[in-house]
Amino acid sequence: MATVKRRYPKEEFARRGDAVYESAVRPHLTPADKGKFAAIDIDSGAYELGDDELAVCERLRERTPKAQIWLVRVGSRYVHHFGGHSLREKA
Repeated sequence: MATVKRRYPKEEFARRGDAVYESAVRPHLTPADKGKFAAIDIDSGAYELGDDELAVCERLRERTPKAQIWLVRVGSRYVHHFGGHSLREKA
């Protein structure tokens, strides 16, 4: 798969990605979609939804080869979480 160069500064990329998610993707989501990945082309508004982040990006890239992809995890502010929490019981 060929690499597509980012056409926007990071801040603009994020702003556009969030705006498209809120206006074009989120209204179509259901509670069953929570935890899935949404790969969104920030130029066209096209998106793919699924459980595997690489697969949704590949499907979107098949439909829109020059897509500027913004990846979102439905129901979360983060695509991935690093770290964890203590499993010890509190006294």
